[in-house]
Amino acid sequence: MRRLELARQRLRAASAARRAAVQEAHDAGFGDGYQAANAATARGDGGINTPSPIGPDGPELPHGLRLAAGWSWRMLVIAAAAAVVLWLVSRLSLVLIPLAIALLLAALLTPTVGRLRQQAHIPRTLATAAVLVGGLVVVAGTLTLVITQFVNGAPALAARSTDGIRKIQTWLQIGPLHLSNQQLGDAADAAQQWLDTHRDTVTSGALSTAGTAVEVLLSGFLVLFATFFFLRDGGRIWRFLVDLLPAVAREPVARAGEQSWVTLVAYVKATVLVAFIDAVGIGLALLILRVPFALPLAALVFLSSFIPILGATVSGVVAVLVALVTRGPLVAVLVLAAVVMVQQLESHVLQPLIMGRAVAIHPLAVIVAIAAGVTLAGIIGALVAVPIVAVVNTGIRHLIHRQTEPPPDSVIVAADPVP
Repeated sequence: MRRLELARQRLRAASAARRAAVQEAHDAGFGDGYQAANAATARGDGGINTPSPIGPDGPELPHGLRLAAGWSWRMLVIAAAAAVVLWLVSRLSLVLIPLAIALLLAALLTPTVGRLRQQAHIPRTLATAAVLVGGLVVVAGTLTLVITQFVNGAPALAARSTDGIRKIQTWLQIGPLHLSNQQLGDAADAAQQWLDTHRDTVTSGALSTAGTAVEVLLSGFLVLFATFFFLRDGGRIWRFLVDLLPAVAREPVARAGEQSWVTLVAYVKATVLVAFIDAVGIGLALLILRVPFALPLAALVFLSSFIPILGATVSGVVAVLVALVTRGPLVAVLVLAAVVMVQQLESHVLQPLIMGRAVAIHPLAVIVAIAAGVTLAGIIGALVAVPIVAVVNTGIRHLIHRQTEPPPDSVIVAADPVP
């Protein structure tokens, strides 16, 4: 209480001195209001020590220039730190990308492990192993079914595709476009050249991170082992990392990490559900219209939906092209209509309803994150870019919100208002 009273006395004394200085400046003919206050400040009255506008090397720099210089060197430091981080990510991509995939799988399987432990009272290690093995069995069975159907129908697809391409070429020649054989040949050569040029760009991340069979095998084992230990010991691993920080930063960082993990779990669950609904909707349309490879195309839609905005569009284009070369233009138009309807349902109903505000990210941030992910790590980078942005966004928002709140033991000292 004595400190509080002392602080109040000092504030009252400073306020009184300030008012006296303003009144003195007013009496001296410096005007009213802000003019008198500025004059009093320039004179150094009111208990306020103002540096001289003339420095040892000449007039002091303008406030705007000093502010711009301060922000400039801070931005340079941030840019340098970001460059170092990106360099480390590129050098350690063989380890970081499997760990990122393992985090996504752990976020997807964590609710199932929790239910087994709470409802069935299964030990942590056994529940984690059961969920992981069950997931591997489901994935292996689905891949076997898709690959078997694709291999069995590949010859028929090749024959239908050849016939469909010939029909399209004939329509382009005798239709309203009246294209010549040379124009068609030039267009085909340009398309093939574009594919050959950009094939390495699209798959560079996957090939650079897993360029050999040994690297693919090692990356797969790293994903499995990391997923197992993230599911079993994720909490202890996070507490160990937090304990490495200074004592002042441990509590806010720990809470920010917990909120980020909740966001990641919600994002992965919502993405899987939305991808499943997209795959079912487009797959049913393909089955009804009797388009070949309905199941492999539905699986492609499911996998590509993990890349927001762009993934569903690319898989829809593939489905339309398959329908065009195998079933004709009318069926292709119907498939296109089904794809557009499913995407509109996803954008306006499923995404807001399922994901909600917890993982809301601006579409521009999504596009920029995907572009950066493709540049750094190819297809895998596009897969993990948006979840990383969602997690970082949640963590930063939590830290900023915590800093704006006053501490529970803070005391607000009031002073008399200046007339």
